[in-house]
Amino acid sequence: MASYAPDIVIRALTDDGSFRVLTARTTGLCREAVQKQGASGETARHFGDLLTGTVLVRETMAPQLRVQGVVRGARGGCTLVGDSFPDGATRGLVNLKSGESEIELGGDAVMQFMRTLPNGAVHRGVVRVPERGGITGALMAYMQESEQIVTVMGAATLFNDAGTVRSAGGYVVQLLPGADHDTMAVMTERLALDFSDITRFVDADLFDPDALLEEILYRVPFARVETREVRFQCPCSQASVLAGLATLPVSDIQGFINDGEVLDIACDYCGADYQVAPDQLRGLLSQS
Repeated sequence: MASYAPDIVIRALTDDGSFRVLTARTTGLCREAVQKQGASGETARHFGDLLTGTVLVRETMAPQLRVQGVVRGARGGCTLVGDSFPDGATRGLVNLKSGESEIELGGDAVMQFMRTLPNGAVHRGVVRVPERGGITGALMAYMQESEQIVTVMGAATLFNDAGTVRSAGGYVVQLLPGADHDTMAVMTERLALDFSDITRFVDADLFDPDALLEEILYRVPFARVETREVRFQCPCSQASVLAGLATLPVSDIQGFINDGEVLDIACDYCGADYQVAPDQLRGLLSQS
C-alpha cells in the first residue's frame, strides 16, 4: 500500500518584515474528503481547492479559531463546504442540487467565509466567485475585499486516471503593515508570472511545500516560523448526534419514541453511522 507524507502548513516571514508566506500540502485531507463525498470532475477539483483555501485562510487569519468556507454555485445549484478546526482537523461537504452533476461558477455564485470567535459570535465575509479565476480568484478577492489585506493566493488539486486526488496544495503571500507597496508590486508581478498556476509545483510524486516556499522567496532572506500538521478528520460523535436531536421539537422526539425504532443517522461529512435507541430519546425528553 502506498504511503504518503503528512499534510503540513509552513509559515514564514521575510527578514525585512514585508511579507508573510504560507505554503501547504493538503493531499491526504483532500483525497479523503473527495472520496467521502463521492465528488468527481470539476466539482471535485473545485472542492479540493476550497478545502486547501479554507485551511490557508484559517492558518493565516485565525489559526486558533474554526473557519468554514462555503461556495454556492450559480443559480442556487451545488454547494461546497470546507470546515477547518484549530487543531488542524478539516472536513468538507458537497451538496449537489437534484439534476445537476457539476458546480457552476460565475454568474451569481458566491464564496462565504465564517469564523467562530471566542465569544461565540460569527465573523462573515462574502464575495462573488468569478467564472475565470475560479476558487483561487475568489479566495484572493475575499482576502482583499473582506479582510482588506493585500494578498496573493494559489491552490491546485490534481487527480490520477482513476479520479483519486494524487496531489494538492497551495500558498499565501501577504503584505504586512508598514511594508513598502512598491516591494509588493514587484512581488505581485513575479507571482502573477510564475505562480498564478502552481500545477508544476504540486504535480510531483511527493509535493514538497518547503520547496515551493523556497521558490516563492527566491533570493529573499526569510525565516521559517512554524510548521503545523493538518489532516482530514470529522469531529462527529454519538454525543453530537444526541445534541442535534435535542434541538428538535418535543413532539418530534416523542414521535420517534412512539415509533419504537432505533434511529440510524449518518454523518453527512464522513459517513459515520450512529444508532439512537428509544431509551436515549426518552433521556433527551427528561433532560428538557
